[in-house]
Amino acid sequence: MTTPDVTEKPQVDKAQYGLAAALLVVGVLTIVDASGLEVGFGDPIGPRVFPYLIGSGMCIVAVLLAIATARGDVAQGEEGEDVDLTSPADWVTVLKLVGILVLNLVFVNIIGWAVTGALLFAGAAWSLGSKSLVGDLLVGAVMSVASWYFFWYLGVPLPAGILDGIL
Repeated sequence: MTTPDVTEKPQVDKAQYGLAAALLVVGVLTIVDASGLEVGFGDPIGPRVFPYLIGSGMCIVAVLLAIATARGDVAQGEEGEDVDLTSPADWVTVLKLVGILVLNLVFVNIIGWAVTGALLFAGAAWSLGSKSLVGDLLVGAVMSVASWYFFWYLGVPLPAGILDGIL
């Protein structure tokens, strides 16, 4: 029977310390920001409770992650059944998606959500490999007009743009 070598140092993933630090910073900022919220006279709980809980939870998770990292816990790599983890990222697809999102941000106030939402859906489908442009535009148009009316019903106005007066 062999005894384990206690002199062996645990493997440390230093990136996990960065994640723990980021969680801690966001948690502390959440708590500090919540302390500036005003509590109403007749509100026994007040608006501070949930930000305090979330910020405290983030700080606790940050400390636990730092402890686990110091002990040598390393995250397991994902084993996707249909994903080749050895192949590099498809940056062309990522850049297409980013470009479509930026175009949507630029033109949504000018053209309106109903039109840019349809173009956003069709463009995202195209960049991900869809070959049915007309079908993608039709589905995108239905989804964007439906979401425009849904938000209008909730009282959240989305820009109508060139369809102002029609929608």
